[in-house]
Amino acid sequence: MSGLAILIPIALGMGVFGLAMFFWAMRDGQFEDLDGAAHRILIDDEDDSERSAK
Repeated sequence: MSGLAILIPIALGMGVFGLAMFFWAMRDGQFEDLDGAAHRILIDDEDDSERSAK
């Protein structure tokens, strides 16, 4: 029984921390450009490396 008295506040604290981090990420704009990373992988960067080598 004393184990539950310790584990329940820890679980609630972790839940509140996760929720706070989710809202922080939303406010910081982490979810605004979900397709940008998928398109950036297709962009060829060889032109930039060739220019710097010359």
